[in-house]
Amino acid sequence: MAIVEVVKYNGKPDVLAWKYPNEELGTWTQLIVNESQEAVLVKGGKVFDVFDSGRHTLETANIPILNKIINLPFGGRSPFTAEVWYINKGYNLDIKWGTPSPVQIQDPKYGIFVPVRANGVFGIRISDAGKFLIKLVATMPAFDAMTVTKYFRGLYVTRIKDAISTYLIHEKIGILEINAYLDEISQYMKDKIQPVMDEYGIELVSFFVNEISVPEDDTAVKKLKDALSKKAEMDIIGYNYHQERSFDTLEGAAKNTGSGTAPLMGAGMGFGMGQGFGAVFGSMAQEIQLNHSGAAVKECPKCHARIPRTQRFCGGCGFDTEKKPDSSESASMACSSCGGEITGNTKFCPECGRKINHCPNCGNDMEDHAARCDSCGYVKP
Repeated sequence: MAIVEVVKYNGKPDVLAWKYPNEELGTWTQLIVNESQEAVLVKGGKVFDVFDSGRHTLETANIPILNKIINLPFGGRSPFTAEVWYINKGYNLDIKWGTPSPVQIQDPKYGIFVPVRANGVFGIRISDAGKFLIKLVATMPAFDAMTVTKYFRGLYVTRIKDAISTYLIHEKIGILEINAYLDEISQYMKDKIQPVMDEYGIELVSFFVNEISVPEDDTAVKKLKDALSKKAEMDIIGYNYHQERSFDTLEGAAKNTGSGTAPLMGAGMGFGMGQGFGAVFGSMAQEIQLNHSGAAVKECPKCHARIPRTQRFCGGCGFDTEKKPDSSESASMACSSCGGEITGNTKFCPECGRKINHCPNCGNDMEDHAARCDSCGYVKP
């Protein structure tokens, strides 16, 4: 039986655990362990000894635990069988991960289900060689970074789904805004995964989520992006969806005055006015008709509807456009303390009871001890 003289590492640089191919060892065999490595002696599935970097001689004088493996004859050199595993204790910081298929997440802001993909990198270091070897490596001849990714794929896929859902709900943000929270999600996932890896003798040095994306060709994603784009356009212009639809309907009716639609629209607007809802539609319809007729128009000071210049009362709100304003009865005056409505004749605020300090110039309320009126700029002499 051949007895191995020198045992040394002969695996690839990115391998985390590598088994020496020959199990026939003997006393006085030289065991060479490189820097950032540990050599583990295994017999019958049990770890018997761990060797740090350096050159070690397998003999009972230096390693008494060998007596548990073999029975040495007196004065001789005895062979024995055992496994020698080399464990890479260095940092491996570039292990890539990703979700193999999209994960369905419900957007809490809009209520739709959106498929989500995520990817990133994480770094590990073997913290307990014996635990790592027995619990994870088992009988494989080698164990590399790709094997780690495969073993823990189910773990990080589950954790990424939980992390994204948690942040969407707690922060009340949409799925399209989630990339603003990558740092928080990365730390959350690291905290969740680390205890599991500790059980296998692995230290999770870092965990980063590089990107969380949604498929551009997904129907739900397309509809959501179109709706958000339309909303942004309306916000810029200054109107909402209901106003746009109403304006389109009324403009179409005004252009098609020869059809039977116009009388129905007029009747509908009249009914709406009687219910207090037709003021908006009435002013809109009136504005459309004026735009198409080319008549001279003016703007109502109260509701800003456009009406014929010769018309005294606004068709939208009923305001008398020819009535001269009475400064003593101005409705725009307000208490400088609580904002309650006052007039030029009000002495005490009807809302908070404070004494009103009327400006001598515009009549509006000035703050107590104020030297200047915020409404007209009047300065006390």
